[in-house]
Amino acid sequence: MTKEFWVNLPVKDLKRSKDFFTKLGFTFKPLPGDREDGACLILGTKSVYVMMFEEKIFRSFTDTNITDTSKSNEVLFSIDAENTDEVNILAERVKKAGGKVLAGPAEKDGWMYGFGFSDPDGHLWNVLYMEPSSADQAESEEESDMDSERPSEQESGTPQQKQEMQVP
Repeated sequence: MTKEFWVNLPVKDLKRSKDFFTKLGFTFKPLPGDREDGACLILGTKSVYVMMFEEKIFRSFTDTNITDTSKSNEVLFSIDAENTDEVNILAERVKKAGGKVLAGPAEKDGWMYGFGFSDPDGHLWNVLYMEPSSADQAESEEESDMDSERPSEQESGTPQQKQEMQVP
């Protein structure tokens, strides 16, 4: 079964991207073989990684065009925050690090607080804090739906584990 999840993300300038996310408080994991043509951004504690590769390297992975983020986007990355203060702090860090805050910190739907930004390459990100009672209820409903679709531990042969995601 899957042990890790990672997203490959093209960037124009690897050093600039690493500097930006480091200034936000994120860390990087070394690539296998001490490769220097990419970077492994660590998101939370659920073994989710964003593998950043300069566009020329990324092109070797696929036969398709790389999205021009000045005109469109293929994905919106959403990460959680521990509380509203962390949302506000990350919004300030984004500004200071050279990112663009697209929608400032605000409450949404009465139970969510967050903001949106673009990184130096134009990739879109959300930072969200969800009220625990509402988030727990939504998670419980989602897990219930997923439990009915996934094989039992006996069928899969591996215990199902729940881990919490944290944002720096």
